[in-house]
Amino acid sequence: MAFLEVIHLSPNYAAAPAHERLGVCFHHSVETFERTIAIMTDATSRVSYHCLIAPDGTRCTFVPDDCVAWHAGMSAFRGRENCNFFLLGLAFAGDTYREPLTAAQLASALEWLAPRWARHRWTLDWMTDHRQVAPVRKNDLKPVEWTRLHAALAARFG
Repeated sequence: MAFLEVIHLSPNYAAAPAHERLGVCFHHSVETFERTIAIMTDATSRVSYHCLIAPDGTRCTFVPDDCVAWHAGMSAFRGRENCNFFLLGLAFAGDTYREPLTAAQLASALEWLAPRWARHRWTLDWMTDHRQVAPVRKNDLKPVEWTRLHAALAARFG
């Protein structure tokens, strides 16, 4: 199934290209799809994702994969700091503590990931969520939703 993809380029990214893409950091935006687009395209917010997925599976691209989106802030994963430089930022619209990820969000994420997974030769070890890379500051995704997502990744790519 091909999900609709729209582009709303964000001004909030580093123009210098990222040198490596080792995996993905998953987020939830807390806000609605539309409100998150408004935030990501506002230069004063100083935050961006590479991609956002709506509950119906529609995707919005904010930052090209080869640029550094500002999604993880102060972060560390697998012994490396500043996850923005080596992990793509993929967010789900909404708050996983209030509503679970929809089947369409999961399917759309897998569809978005597929060509990147093959191109970068990713492994499950390099998939994480914001809660794990910035545990003192962030709590997304809800642990049960991370477990669901990780299981879907393992079933598709593992």
